[in-house]
Amino acid sequence: MNAPAPPLRLLIVDDEAPARRRLRALLADCEGVLPVAIVGEAGNGLDALRLLAERPADVILADIRMPSMGGIELARHLQQLPKPPAIIFTTAYGDFAIQAFEANAVDYLLKPVRPERLVNGLRKARALQAAALADLSRVAGAPTHLSIVERGKIVLIPVDEVVYLKAELKYVTVRTCPREYLIEDSLTRLEREHAGRFLRIHRNCLVARAHLAGFEKASAHSDKEDATGHWAAILKGLDETLPVSRRHIHVLRDFKA
Repeated sequence: MNAPAPPLRLLIVDDEAPARRRLRALLADCEGVLPVAIVGEAGNGLDALRLLAERPADVILADIRMPSMGGIELARHLQQLPKPPAIIFTTAYGDFAIQAFEANAVDYLLKPVRPERLVNGLRKARALQAAALADLSRVAGAPTHLSIVERGKIVLIPVDEVVYLKAELKYVTVRTCPREYLIEDSLTRLEREHAGRFLRIHRNCLVARAHLAGFEKASAHSDKEDATGHWAAILKGLDETLPVSRRHIHVLRDFKA
């Protein structure tokens, strides 16, 4: 005789305590149909990621609009894990590209959540695919964090702490004042996703406007001189400078400190 399947481990993520309590009550009512174990609750995506580092979950019930980090950005970061938990979005808004959710086989529950929809969603829940996340990101806006996986855990990098992004082969170096990180991403995609935040000074380099102190002319024998240009970007909080290519020399005119 086969042993019963272990209960689904669930994490509830919603910034409203009444909504979390209602989901708990619904899950308790569904216990006879689909056994679940609630591993915890979080009020936003940041807290959810911290909790998941200690308490793994099979499925996440996540609200879409939350302070600090919403459900869609949470899902993006989780996709870096080798075995990401499945996500079911919950939302009180019918204007969140529901057709995109369905077309990409990503389940959603419109509040107030009905018990039968919750059970059906849990039964078919599966990890988000990259295409689904791309569609949803256009609805949610630019993420507030970049992320990498170190020693099996997600490390978040606040975008407003990024000084520059530099493409190197298939990786992008993410430079903050304390340290560097390597992420697998496209510089072009990052520039598009964070439009207005970064300034392209070279085909392989974006500088955060907020961390750009200005520009200086590189002397003929200076190590700041680049083969394609003779200007360098001065960075706030870092001693290093970055070459500006001739092709992007127009940024000197456009930049306002």
